[in-house]
Amino acid sequence: MSYVPVVDPEECLAHGDCVEVAPDVFRLDDVAVVIGTGPLELLVEAAESCPAQAITILDEETCAVRYP
Repeated sequence: MSYVPVVDPEECLAHGDCVEVAPDVFRLDDVAVVIGTGPLELLVEAAESCPAQAITILDEETCAVRYP
């Protein structure tokens, strides 16, 4: 299965914690931007590190929410 992180730009406060955890998945501009994907465990770790709780993880195939 593949998973897709989604950043809510209205919620993101650009702390950059997700970039620290998963630099191949996120880039920091004015807000965090998704630039790749990774294993579910890594994506969840990055999402959990977000103090604004601005990251949702979706199942790429079904679009079902896997996190939160």
